[in-house]
Amino acid sequence: MPLYSQEQINAIAAKVKHVRFGMFTTIDDDHGLTSRPLTVQQIDGEGNMWFFTSDEADFTHALASHPDVNVSFSNPHEHLYLSVTGQAYLVRDRAKARELWNPLVRAWYPRGLDEPHLALIRVRIQTAEYWDASTSKMKQLVQLARTAVTGRAPVAMGKHTTICL
Repeated sequence: MPLYSQEQINAIAAKVKHVRFGMFTTIDDDHGLTSRPLTVQQIDGEGNMWFFTSDEADFTHALASHPDVNVSFSNPHEHLYLSVTGQAYLVRDRAKARELWNPLVRAWYPRGLDEPHLALIRVRIQTAEYWDASTSKMKQLVQLARTAVTGRAPVAMGKHTTICL
């Protein structure tokens, strides 16, 4: 297993900390892309993202044969956009579920940890790419207006970074 920089993992975790849902995109058996919102429960020190799911969800059945996934996060109020790619695995581990459990999860799993189909998805992060538009909205609007008038691409609209784990 590769060793990743804790600094890289912490940077990814900091970006998603205040984003409630990520769009979790998988490949189905017909090679189509499908997405659904999921809440990341943890990004652990080894570069894994953890999600709760039901092992009855259709998309979980295809993970064994099509583990490549993308999870995208956006926080427009903070001008943050993050795309994570990795390998996903369906995990049935009650100890890990207990570690990650919080009262908000009960809304989806009313029987709590006794829910018979409660499972986890572990996504081994491979790359994370983010765009952080730190410029103000007014400055962005001015730059976009200038682009519309001049036909030249806007400059300094934000920071784009790729982290490879």
